[in-house]
Amino acid sequence: MRTFLKTPFTRRTWAETGYAIVGFPLASVGFVLMLALAMTGALLTVTLIGLPVIALLVMGARWWGGLHKGLARGMLGVEVAPLRRFRPHAGLLGRLGACLGNAEGWRAILYILIGFPLASVTLVATAMAWSYGVISLAYPLVLVVFDPRTTDVHGVEHRSLMQFGDNYYMDTWPRQLMVCAAGVLILLIAPWIVRALVAVDRLLIPALLGPTKTSQRVADLEETRAHAVDDSTATLRRIERDLHDGAQARLVALAMNLSMAKEKLDTEDTERPMDVDRARTLVDTALGNAREAIVELRDLARGIHPPVLDQGLDAALATLAACSAVPVDVTTDIATRPPVSIEAIAYFCSAELLTNVAHHSGATRARVAVSVRGGLLRLSVTDDGRGGASVGKGSGLAGLVERVRTVDGVLRIVSPLGGPTEVTVELPTGG
Repeated sequence: MRTFLKTPFTRRTWAETGYAIVGFPLASVGFVLMLALAMTGALLTVTLIGLPVIALLVMGARWWGGLHKGLARGMLGVEVAPLRRFRPHAGLLGRLGACLGNAEGWRAILYILIGFPLASVTLVATAMAWSYGVISLAYPLVLVVFDPRTTDVHGVEHRSLMQFGDNYYMDTWPRQLMVCAAGVLILLIAPWIVRALVAVDRLLIPALLGPTKTSQRVADLEETRAHAVDDSTATLRRIERDLHDGAQARLVALAMNLSMAKEKLDTEDTERPMDVDRARTLVDTALGNAREAIVELRDLARGIHPPVLDQGLDAALATLAACSAVPVDVTTDIATRPPVSIEAIAYFCSAELLTNVAHHSGATRARVAVSVRGGLLRLSVTDDGRGGASVGKGSGLAGLVERVRTVDGVLRIVSPLGGPTEVTVELPTGG
């Protein structure tokens, strides 16, 4: 009841009312322009000029649909994914064919055809609801200002704007108060009338002006492919840098120390005994460099493909839990072992998420649950920390989202302030 009484005074109500008013001229102009181009193109189809005119109609409707999307986004908060960039084919005929075959443009034409009568009905209903409500609420004042006079069938004059039947005029104070009460009720109902009509547009705009599932799928694949290429390039550069600055430098130092030790051991100076201590020091240094190089190479190889994954994802997660700074409970239900690539993604996601738990959440305990059923691997990492985690806070979650999307996976975050935080990763296994 409280929400019903507050609705006329909310920002959403006034935004929807403004959309009904502004949307009508936009829909009207678009409809007239489209109709003119359609008639011109139809009349000129017997010539070569008709096809370019129709192509202009298609591309113009696509652009005009963008204006409707911008208006809906600004006033209704309707977010629609952007259309794929138009890429014409080479040559004049190629461009013409690409324009005529543009599915988004034809769908925009359909929206303009439907949108014009819808905008008309919405505007009329909005104007009538609000105007009747305001006039009824201010009915006594309207009578004083305009002093309307009318005469009934018996010749009696009444000061009234409203009449029911032949003799029922709203001219007495009790009847005027009844009109005011009706005005209040109309003003309370008016926002819901507008909202119901605007809701149709909320459904039509994403359906007809947004990308189709196929085009959105292609766009997602192109984006994930680009991210995968960038990620693999960055990984190769990191490996090259680690090899150059780490293991390679230590192996060079190892070779130099061994060479110097060899020279010391080969010295045959009879006047001075062999500097065995110096040679031993060089050999010890070389041995230390060799061990450090082995550790670095092992860590580098583990970053590419953790050897523990050869034993299965359950064993790998148990190892991660054992190394975590926060106590972790691991639950696995893996009926069928997923592909190696899916296991690797799940492993690295778990490693990053447990690192976040230790560094950012302030949690005292975490839980990792993995199940593989019906061709889907579901990984869930939960902690009892402070919450507030999101993709845009630099916690590495954005990278996980891109990693998961490369295989058509999904990452979801539920992390209210105060906790708990649950991150769920779903990966298709192809099974």
